[in-house]
Amino acid sequence: MAESPLTSNRLGAASSPYLRQHADNPVHWQPWDDTALAAARDQDRPILLSIGYSACHWCHVMAHECFEDPAIADQMNHGFINIKVDREERPDLDHIYQTAHQLLVGRGGGWPLTVFLTPDQMPFFAGTYFPAKASQGMPGFGDVMDRITRVWRDHRDEIHEQNADLKRVLDRLGTVTPRTALPDAGVLDTARQQLGERFDPAHGGFGPAPKFPQPMTLERLLRTYARSQQRGEPDRGALHMACHSLRRMALGGIYDQIGGGFARYSVDAEWRIPHFEKMLSDNALLIGVASDAFQATGDRFFRRIARETAEWALREMEQPGGGFATSLDADSAGGEGAFYLWTPEQMRTVLSADEAELVIRRLGLDEKPNFDGRWHPQVHMAFSELAKALHTPRDVLVARWKSAQQKLRDARDQRPRPGRDDKVLTAWNALMIRSLARAGRFLDLPHLIDAAERTEAALQARGALTFLDDHAFLLDALIELQQARWSDARTARARSLADALLEGFEDADVGGFYLTARDHAPLIQRPRRWTDDALPAGNGIAALALNRLGHWLGEPRYLDAAKRTLMAAAESIEQAPAAHCTLLDALDEQLVPPALVVIRGDAPTRQALRDVAEGGFAPGRLVLTPGDGQRAGAAPAEGSGAWVCRARACLPKAATAAELKDRLSESL
Repeated sequence: MAESPLTSNRLGAASSPYLRQHADNPVHWQPWDDTALAAARDQDRPILLSIGYSACHWCHVMAHECFEDPAIADQMNHGFINIKVDREERPDLDHIYQTAHQLLVGRGGGWPLTVFLTPDQMPFFAGTYFPAKASQGMPGFGDVMDRITRVWRDHRDEIHEQNADLKRVLDRLGTVTPRTALPDAGVLDTARQQLGERFDPAHGGFGPAPKFPQPMTLERLLRTYARSQQRGEPDRGALHMACHSLRRMALGGIYDQIGGGFARYSVDAEWRIPHFEKMLSDNALLIGVASDAFQATGDRFFRRIARETAEWALREMEQPGGGFATSLDADSAGGEGAFYLWTPEQMRTVLSADEAELVIRRLGLDEKPNFDGRWHPQVHMAFSELAKALHTPRDVLVARWKSAQQKLRDARDQRPRPGRDDKVLTAWNALMIRSLARAGRFLDLPHLIDAAERTEAALQARGALTFLDDHAFLLDALIELQQARWSDARTARARSLADALLEGFEDADVGGFYLTARDHAPLIQRPRRWTDDALPAGNGIAALALNRLGHWLGEPRYLDAAKRTLMAAAESIEQAPAAHCTLLDALDEQLVPPALVVIRGDAPTRQALRDVAEGGFAPGRLVLTPGDGQRAGAAPAEGSGAWVCRARACLPKAATAAELKDRLSESL
């Protein structure tokens, strides 16, 4: 076989920190680009595609064991065109080849994802992590490559036959059966029932270990409760599932009791020991859920969790030039989770005697070690219990805890820190804008709205709008931020984003949106996604945001596109309603259009009316305070007071807070 012209590693100039981590590997890694793909075609070599991300523990393990090994690297360089992809930068490639893994292997994939492709990008073998040498039933990576080389040499016809079958399946999966009606409202009840069956009543959450927070599921349950409350039949079971799950997570080890913020997932069913990486997207979504849980219950515990998580993000993830970094690694100099572990002696060195006694009892350091001979903190005693045990008033203990928490955080900051992936992803930053705006508004924390506006400005200056999620999540974020703090320019930007969604991503034939734009480089499939995974489904957010914007601006094109999306998704929703929580949120607001509360007047009038409009928990309500001459819904463009509008009609103006309360009751 002729020597490949790609005889060097080309990742040193990559925009992704994850790719640059592999720039010193002896593997001749290439980015996914025309040069690498052309080399595979010209040399008739299979592509070895490796997809991972910076905070992925097993990605680092495979890199150390395999990609840093000169013998394995030599085998890779002589047999394959080796392409490394950051799944966070290229969700399109990750979606396609994770689906291919599912079809080829018969089970879900993960990261690192290892796929062997023909030069025309069709996958013919897939796996995830491979050790360098055969271990625990897994073949060694060198042996895998030997087999792939033999199959490529001796069984090319069989590969082509398999690829033809796979392509037919991918095409069928991408086909949408046109519908002329929305999904039946009964799917909302079915989803509620399915979630109830999967709920863990003891520890909260859904399903067995490993356990993920599933913020879209929690949000759906909170919305279910809100809608039932409006009907006068409160579904307290839905509220309990959401709040119990969030509370158990926030008291457990998946939540950073010292610094705030949630880890990616728990390896056990009790939320005790996390996989220690922290992702911006997870935390952005959970800030929103905690803010809504506070709004729904008035329980200040949820307010604290939302605030602490937001402050963690501002402290550890916000970039000097604006925008938020993507993730923190699980690993640091001492190994996985080392940054977060303590011993009682370490705490006593940092804290006063009274503080140490409180913290050691509260966080369980007086019990057996729970992680490699050390302690990963989690709440074992509530302040009310500690007040009795320590014969000290609760408020004194809370103040003492806050002092100790700051000291422990300062001490921990002196340790070698986990690696941080500093790339600024538009979609994930949009999730942060939305949640910071919502938390700032409902928790009365204006500095969080300031942070949301800083992030908005950073994305305008440098954010890349490439995929559906970039556009849809940012549109949703701008609608939320506009409610927190009005800007005339933001209205124009929201309209521009909506137009870009329709022009670049919509399936004009049956409705709904593709993940990639029309002018995107061709791949073996133009993917679209209806179900939620670690992120909300882009189609669900697009349908929700376009419907809201359509009612706000009185624009039928946006309303029609939102409805078409739900009709296109109907078959998928009906097959597994609980897997489509974001689309169900959008369906909810199709069946009962969002109420617009439009407020005008001087500052005291606006504030008095806002206090009423934003009271209680009404996730299907938009509260807008337009600038002079700026129209919203069917409300007049001038005057003083509040108008409650639904669809294309408004109730009579409310001039006082008391009148607005009456109007809101009438609009239910």
